[in-house]
Amino acid sequence: MAKIATVITNLFEDSEYTVPAKAFEDAGHEVITIEKEAGAEIKGKKGETLTVDKGIDDVKPEDFDALLIPGGFSPDILRADDRFVEFTKAFMDAKKPVFAICHGPQLLITAKSLEGRDATGYKSVQVDMEYAGANFSDEEVVVCQNQLVTSRTPADMPAFNREALKLLDK
Repeated sequence: MAKIATVITNLFEDSEYTVPAKAFEDAGHEVITIEKEAGAEIKGKKGETLTVDKGIDDVKPEDFDALLIPGGFSPDILRADDRFVEFTKAFMDAKKPVFAICHGPQLLITAKSLEGRDATGYKSVQVDMEYAGANFSDEEVVVCQNQLVTSRTPADMPAFNREALKLLDK
């Protein structure tokens, strides 16, 4: 089964982490949270708290099979740190599955990994994604090149999880 890296920090959109993580774990996959340091307590926008599994300096992209980027303010905070940008870019460059929902594509924008890619995201990042070269579609889920799965909002999670799990089963 797949080992899924999840880059996450404070102010993540609670359900955009908890719902996919549960779906992945229920399917037998391992979900590892990654923040600046292992053991940090982080809090979601709606109060969900979690203890981070690994620090960014303790992991390598090659140790994982896929990447999950939940939305909320978390991706915007993380993209200010080059370590998270490089980590994200490595997954895209290696053509490993990447799952980004809502504001998650902000990390992909900063990693300069959206050019020519079909993608979606939250409405407020649409123009940013287009400037980054993405072919933006206002759809519940967009799958690009059997690698990148993107969705707009928590309401899209059933489709997001379905398509992400399909990629993990390949």
